[in-house]
Amino acid sequence: MATTKTRKGVTVRTAEELGRALRLSVADTAEMEFRSELTMSLAKIIQAGRLTHAEIAKRAGTSRTRVTAIANGNTQGVSTDVLIRVLAATGYRTEFRLKKTAA
Repeated sequence: MATTKTRKGVTVRTAEELGRALRLSVADTAEMEFRSELTMSLAKIIQAGRLTHAEIAKRAGTSRTRVTAIANGNTQGVSTDVLIRVLAATGYRTEFRLKKTAA
């Protein structure tokens, strides 16, 4: 007889909790959190429509298709440096802040 294994669902509320649930390293979790926050902000900026996707792409040196993907929250295969170039192309820049994590 074959046995079936029941998978237990996991609910997470933060990127840190997700990283732990996926057993990611601290560094990989930090990168995931940074990219997630940057992507969410970029999607809002792009969707606000001040510039067309084509204008942003030209300014950032990337494709319109990639800008549209970012606007839809799909950054799989998009490097962090491209995300930063797209941010700059929209006329925004980040404010860098560091905070100590709980040990």
